[in-house]
Parts: sequence; structure tokens; C-alpha cells
Amino acid sequence: MDANAIDNIQLDLGASSEIAMMIILATMMFAVALGLRRHHFAFFKSAPRVYIAGVLAQIIGLPLLTVLICFAFDPQPSIALGMILIACCPGGNTSNLLALFGKADTALSVSLTATSSVAAALITPLSILYWSSLYPPTDALLTEINLDAVSFLIQTLIILALPLFLGMALGHFSPQLADRLQKPLAVIAGVALAVIIIGAVIKFAPVIVALGFGIIALVMVHNGLAFLLGFGAGLVSKANTAQRRALTFEVGIQNSGLGIVILLTQLGGLGGLGGAAAIAGLWGTWHIIGGLMLVALFRFNDRKQSHV
Repeated sequence: MDANAIDNIQLDLGASSEIAMMIILATMMFAVALGLRRHHFAFFKSAPRVYIAGVLAQIIGLPLLTVLICFAFDPQPSIALGMILIACCPGGNTSNLLALFGKADTALSVSLTATSSVAAALITPLSILYWSSLYPPTDALLTEINLDAVSFLIQTLIILALPLFLGMALGHFSPQLADRLQKPLAVIAGVALAVIIIGAVIKFAPVIVALGFGIIALVMVHNGLAFLLGFGAGLVSKANTAQRRALTFEVGIQNSGLGIVILLTQLGGLGGLGGAAAIAGLWGTWHIIGGLMLVALFRFNDRKQSHV
């Protein structure tokens, strides 16, 4: 496949597949909301400086960093759109598990994941459109494919916000029922999203091969700088070691499954987005590898310090 032809790929999966993906996405948001409780946001009072630094790094810092990376590396428009799309997604639940393995502040990690998930229901579609508009090639691409911004915003907000608020309402009025439903629904949605990520990597393997090692290197650089941004937010906010690690994982681990579903369900019938799908699929694979490497680094450092 000619790399120049990648921007002509159309991601049309058919109506039935798109509906199934939207149901999976709604289930994921509903399951996340079922598990949200007031204490998940306690860091806003107990450690506001660290908490706010993490929120700002996720919601503003990472998309801004991504746009700067796009200006620096000048990737193909669809690849740049995929990078911005992922950067605008909330933190992934994988970050909580990596925080646990990496001896980070897991309570802060859970708090930031909860916050970004709530925020995502309201601002993710707006963020995608706003940050994409700041980079001329992606702005031109969205204009070229005739994206209906209003329809995109309304549909995405409904898919994200409605199940989130329904889940939070059920958790508030019937916490016991919410607790019983949360785990099985989270497992179902998590497995489904994992299948989607793996499927995206397999489906768009020809795209990845056509682009060569450059696209893999770009994902590695992007993800590595995201981890550094989280660590830097911890330094600026004068967070302790465990909190800095939590911020590192939260900013570097994004919900790429959400990005892929948004891409395929809301933009799937539009041409020119093959590179975006390839980026989203690769990110979903690489950020776990990068996160595990950080876990190993943190634990090695702990062993080294214990022998000093």
C-alpha cells in the first residue's frame, strides 16, 4: 500500500457494527459512572495543588503538547488527527493498575481517572474539534471530509454524557444495585474495548506497514512525552514521589479504546482517516508497554534506594 494513499481509506464498518460499538461505549461510560463516589474526588480538598495540576495536564497540557509535536514532526493529516484524538480522550483505567504495580498513589490515580471520565462526557468532542482546528493540516482535513461539527458534538455528547449521568444517578440513589452491576459491566466493556483495539491493529496492519517504523516511533515519542508531562506536573505542583508517579501514569495512559470507537462510529463513514485509526490502535498497544517499562524503572529505583 502506498503511504500517500492512506488518507483515502474509508473506515465504514456498516450500520450494525457502528451500533454495536456505540452500545459498548455507552456501557463503558455507564459502568465507570456506577463506580464513582464522592470520595473519589476528595483530593480536590486534601491535595488541591497536585490534583489540579493533574487535571490541567490531562485536559489542556497533553492536547497542547500534541499540537506542538504535530508542528515539529509534520505528520500526515490523518495521523495528526489520530494523535489529537487520543490526547483529548480521558485517562484509561489501565493507569490505576499500573499505579498499583509502580507503587504510585493509587487513590490519586483513581481520583484523576474519575475526574477525567466525567469531564470527557462534556468536553472530549469539543476538545477534538478545538485542538484539531489549531493545526492547519487537521483543520483542512476535517473541512475536506465535510465533518458536520454540530451533529458530531450532539451525537458524541449523547453517547458519552447520557450513560454517565444515568450511572451516577443510579449510584447515588441505589448504591447497592450500582455496586452489583458495576464490575460485570466494566469487565464486559473492558474486554470488548480490548478486542476493538486488537482488531484495529490487525485491520490496519497494512497501513502501519506502509508507513513503516516512522509511525511506531512517532507513537513512542508522543507517549514518552506524555509520561514526561505528567511527571513534570508532579514536580511543578511539588507532589511527593508516589503522587508524581500517579500523575505520570495518568497523563501517559489514555483511553485509546474510546478514541477508536469515536473515530469509527462518528467519523467512520468519512474518507481520509486511515492514519488516525492506525495511530489509535498502536497507541492502545504501546502505552501499556511503555507503562510497564515505567513500572520496572520505578521498582528498580525503589530497590536501589533501599540499599543506600
